[in-house]
Amino acid sequence: MPFTFCTPTLFGLEGLVADELRFHGKLSDVTAENGRVLFTGDARTLAWANLNLRCAERVLLRLTEFPATDFDALFEGVKAVPWEEFLSKDAAFPVKGHSLNSALHSVPDCQKIIKKAIVSRLSTKYGISWFEETGAKMQVQFSIMHDRVEIFLDTSGAGLHKRGYRANANAAPLRETLAAAMVKVARWRGREPLYDPFCGSGTIAIEAALIAQKRAPGLLRSFDSEKWPLIDAAVWRSVREEALSQIDPQPFPILATDIDPACVTLAQENACKAGVAQSVSVEQRDALTLDFSSLTGTLLANPPYGERLLDIESARALCRQYGAAAGRSPLKQYILTSDVEFERCFGFAADKKRKLYNGMLRCDLYMYFKDASARRPLPRVPSTPSGKSKGFVNDAKNKEIRRKQKK
Repeated sequence: MPFTFCTPTLFGLEGLVADELRFHGKLSDVTAENGRVLFTGDARTLAWANLNLRCAERVLLRLTEFPATDFDALFEGVKAVPWEEFLSKDAAFPVKGHSLNSALHSVPDCQKIIKKAIVSRLSTKYGISWFEETGAKMQVQFSIMHDRVEIFLDTSGAGLHKRGYRANANAAPLRETLAAAMVKVARWRGREPLYDPFCGSGTIAIEAALIAQKRAPGLLRSFDSEKWPLIDAAVWRSVREEALSQIDPQPFPILATDIDPACVTLAQENACKAGVAQSVSVEQRDALTLDFSSLTGTLLANPPYGERLLDIESARALCRQYGAAAGRSPLKQYILTSDVEFERCFGFAADKKRKLYNGMLRCDLYMYFKDASARRPLPRVPSTPSGKSKGFVNDAKNKEIRRKQKK
């Protein structure tokens, strides 16, 4: 049975996910849109995407799309879906979703109508009026945008960024899907050393090792659709076996360091859980003590930028010191931060930068990949009174985030 799928992504990662589907999934019908990628396939495609996509947030099975400006239209549109082909008599089918810029703006009311429409359809088909919902979970999701409704089944369960190796994290964890995206943008494949001088819980280094070893990111976890009656268990077994057969277990040169001993311990534990401890060396070290002038290869970093770790001026002071130490290094450097003054703190103009989102926080990935001798120096931004956040992206939103974190 052919299916239409939708994979939501962090903004800025749509192209990377589309490439994963085209080149690794060998799919041709792939369309990238803002914040998501659409593609078609069968049950094996469903299993492959969940197990192998590194930069997508989840895999949704799209069931229908229709216009609706009132609850009657919503009810009839949902009821028209052949739910009996997807939901068994005992299936658990909770409903959640969102509505933006639409006449049907009450999410709780939309949830009730959609649930009622599904029950009405199944009651007619199965000849029963009450559903215990004790079976496999089949999460129903809806999206209403500009009066257009889309209905999905969530095949993933927990988001795909939850790989299974990071049960614990430090105070400012980087989402795994974004860390994988940084590695892909840098085009690092294990042929040269890789460094992360601000490793935290080790996410960047671990995702790099997973990519180099060709380890499917979903191998350590389960997915809701593995329990669905309409997906043959043999399909999942086959896709997992194929993923296991592709692993290249050889170690790769990855060094992750952090000044915090608790982060070092955490990163080591996470690397062990991920199965890449032989590739990821984790050391307690002040990033500024590295001999950047003698290092070659690629550096990926998500340094503190005054949101959840350090205040803003302390983060900028660290960046100024780091730029003085590493600005002329022969390393190719890819640095993620939300500070729009980063280049002036670092002291050099980036060769290129790319807008990305760390959750809801707007960031930029600053890329230095050309010959270090050709880097254009910039006057460093002067010190400002501690705590002032002038120059940061989405400053009002960031202040609100910090206010909520303090509660």
